[in-house]
Amino acid sequence: MLFGDRGKLIAMLIGVSFAALIMTQQPSIFVGLLTRTYSFVDEIGLPDIWVMDPGVQFALEHKPLRDTDLGAVRGISGVEWAVPLYKGLIRLRLPDGNTKTADLTGLDDATLIGAPSQIFGAKLPDIQQSDAIFVDREGARTLLKVTNPDGTTRPLAIGDEIEINDKRAVVKGYIKLVRSFVIQPQIYTTYSRAVTYSPQDRRQLTYILVKAKPGADQREICRKISNYTGLAAYTGNDFRNVNLIYWLKNTGIPINFGISVLLGFLVGAAVVGQTFYSFVYENLRHYAALKAMGLKNKILSRMVMLQALVVGFIGYGIGVGLASFFGMKVQGSVLAFRMPPSLLLFSGTGVLLIILVAAFLGIRRVVKVDPSIVFRG
Repeated sequence: MLFGDRGKLIAMLIGVSFAALIMTQQPSIFVGLLTRTYSFVDEIGLPDIWVMDPGVQFALEHKPLRDTDLGAVRGISGVEWAVPLYKGLIRLRLPDGNTKTADLTGLDDATLIGAPSQIFGAKLPDIQQSDAIFVDREGARTLLKVTNPDGTTRPLAIGDEIEINDKRAVVKGYIKLVRSFVIQPQIYTTYSRAVTYSPQDRRQLTYILVKAKPGADQREICRKISNYTGLAAYTGNDFRNVNLIYWLKNTGIPINFGISVLLGFLVGAAVVGQTFYSFVYENLRHYAALKAMGLKNKILSRMVMLQALVVGFIGYGIGVGLASFFGMKVQGSVLAFRMPPSLLLFSGTGVLLIILVAAFLGIRRVVKVDPSIVFRG
């Protein structure tokens, strides 16, 4: 009956596939966006503890500390080492005269802790050369592209000179970073040079990166730092959660994606439920004939459930396959996409609910059918 009525089968598969696609794709984009909220913290994985101004709510917020705070943190028991990190937005002038905004990170001059792991066209020590900066490769190709005199464009190239706060900077290499939530081209240099490039304020130190001694309780060290200096101190995981909670609370992202997923579920349920009920209704004579031959309602109910599960299984596979294909195509692009296994369980549960609703409507009609309709007309 199921595969003999191809029109109804295709309509039900489209409904289930659409629901599975939306319930997998939209949450995957949502999860991808959430991972970008703390991508900068994950990028710098060596430190155990982040120390910052108590008013900082997310990683890209610039609330500088006093330089003396670095020495105070180094003196806390349980701290193996502590290094400074600069983070802030700057204005730069490209070789063609255009100005852009970029996110500048300054690494500790001596240790270069926090440097990206993927560097192209140079080696990490090259960042210590005179006026050297590293630019993220994607930003060099897009937001920082240079317009030639003939009107054509080209990426910002290694060896190009730019101006940052009226000071010379030379691109010495490219870096590859995980995209952040706020899309800005990323520039890395040494801490001392970053301070000269930034607007001259009394305070410049943005973060203090701390490594705990082996075996030390990291949260206890955080408490000591907070009590002694009055600064906020978080473990790496805690700071990730701080960033995540801030963006969840202060943006409409969860509501927007939640509405999209709900609409996908409702549309899929409506299409599949109505079509499956119509399919059962048009085949009532077959069910009635089986009932007249002695099949119990229990067996007929299993038949209907099996038909619904077959539709759900095939449609779910098509929907998840389309979502996976979409994710492969947008990988590495501006659009965030991440599909953990838990999302497959989430969308599978949604599809199962749709199928159960459709099966319930069909079973209800089959159970009530009168076998005598086989002998009418």
